[in-house]
Amino acid sequence: MNITNNTILITGGGSGIGLEIAKLLNPSNKIIIVGRNKEKLDNAAQGLENVFTIQADITDENDINRLIEEIKINFGTLNILINNAGHAYAYTLSDSSDTYTKAIAEFTTNYFAPIRLTEKLLPLLKQQNNAAIVNVSSIVAFIPGSHVPTYSDSKAALHSYTRLLRYELAKDTGIKVFELMPPLVDTDFSVEIGGRENGIPASVVAENLVKALEQDTFEVRVGNTEMVYSNFFAGSEGAFEVFNK
Repeated sequence: MNITNNTILITGGGSGIGLEIAKLLNPSNKIIIVGRNKEKLDNAAQGLENVFTIQADITDENDINRLIEEIKINFGTLNILINNAGHAYAYTLSDSSDTYTKAIAEFTTNYFAPIRLTEKLLPLLKQQNNAAIVNVSSIVAFIPGSHVPTYSDSKAALHSYTRLLRYELAKDTGIKVFELMPPLVDTDFSVEIGGRENGIPASVVAENLVKALEQDTFEVRVGNTEMVYSNFFAGSEGAFEVFNK
């Protein structure tokens, strides 16, 4: 697809993968980065041409409705939606006494929020000749990590939704649906699970996505995700054991 002259919305765009994507797609596109912390968003946008900020909590329907109205009023159009915002708890099922609460929080951000935002923005996206949706899942969408159990569940659900959304939109629209599947990434988000020590740079993930958009590669399995994906379908039980050692 054409990756210039678009209006692009990135949730969780104030840091990490979202910000690196904004940097790569700027300044040849209008980039809207969204997050809950206005100061963080403003700091992220400094020095970046054509990057605009909107403070919003994507889990809050009132905020979502306000976000969409601001897009319509200030930009008039939207070509690409990147559902990047995420939430995770690091724990194990055997040691947790609050699994249900953690799962609700993770699914609210990682699964239900992207569904609602996508549904509400589809009318705008359908008006464009060049349009796409990008859902950011994870390596654990294929093989659950014992250290992030319900986060893994939420990303597996997002993966399933993304595949079906791609199938349905291909029938009667020109909207392309991509899934970005990074392994462990060095971001503030992943500090608790060893991202600083073992994660790949967020910029590498962003580079893989931009290349995939240009080439219409709809499943973007970055780094170790490709190896895990291949091994999982070759022998799922063995892959599960290796991944969780």
